[in-house]
Amino acid sequence: MRMSHVYQPVMIRNLIKNKGKASSEKIAKDLLVFDVSQVEYYQERTKIMVGKVLTKNKVTTKDGDAYSLNDFESLSADEQNELINICDEKIQNIIEQRGKKMWQHRKIAGKSIPGSDRYEVLKRAKGKCELCGISNEVKALEVDHIIPRTKKGKNELSNYQALCYTCNAQKLNKDDTDFRNQGDVFNYRKSDCVFCNLPQSRIVDEDEFMMVVKDKYPVTKGHLLFIPKRHVEDYFGLYQPELNSFNKLLVKHKELLMSRDKDVTGFNVGMNNGEDAGQTIYHCHIHLIPRRKGDIENPRGGIRGVIPEKKEY
Repeated sequence: MRMSHVYQPVMIRNLIKNKGKASSEKIAKDLLVFDVSQVEYYQERTKIMVGKVLTKNKVTTKDGDAYSLNDFESLSADEQNELINICDEKIQNIIEQRGKKMWQHRKIAGKSIPGSDRYEVLKRAKGKCELCGISNEVKALEVDHIIPRTKKGKNELSNYQALCYTCNAQKLNKDDTDFRNQGDVFNYRKSDCVFCNLPQSRIVDEDEFMMVVKDKYPVTKGHLLFIPKRHVEDYFGLYQPELNSFNKLLVKHKELLMSRDKDVTGFNVGMNNGEDAGQTIYHCHIHLIPRRKGDIENPRGGIRGVIPEKKEY
């Protein structure tokens, strides 16, 4: 048998360890051990909820990514066991009082979404989170109810969207924004826009959202332009996935320029937004201009030089 996912060997291993038979609950608990997405989910809960509350009340102390129990060293073994018993009793009381409602935030849909529906939703989203744009190869995607079940949202394809587990956890059931058409927005081009129709030969690097090209009229050697593939007028119209893409490519090419040319000692990064700011092509483009010692007589003021008399201060 060909095993294409960790789930299958984990289940077989579990069955062998349990003498050939195990409940779905036992198998599920074993699968959770290997599910990184669930660990990351509860890491976030620890940081923004439980850990934050306990640290604020001086029960714990946070040091980087680790937590410590205050005054733990002063506890005897008997006191430690007593506190564990108190916690166990408290956990049991809360479970008895709240029952299944305690985990309602993790199972808002009320019942499992059919596998065929899940497939259609992920296919429609092209395997990417319909909010932040991250790929399911990087972060597990979940099928979210646009209108939450708690607000009478229906279990049907028209009410589903694909969100990564982080976006879904942050959304909870407080928002009914529809992100399903966000992907189409990134495909928008204008037929008469020079940057929407750049020949592939001019592109030196690219990803899903952004292109990198050599400036046709370079200010200095190595001058690059970062151009969103979507037609958008200026920097202030960029969406978060495009900003993420720009920052990633900007750092990459800054490091490449410095590694290839040891004379590069600084950079100007900027864009023109609007006619009065000097914009002439109304498709967002961001300049990365490498600078070298002595390339102008007095570089003081840098980008302030867009208004010459204000450059020096």
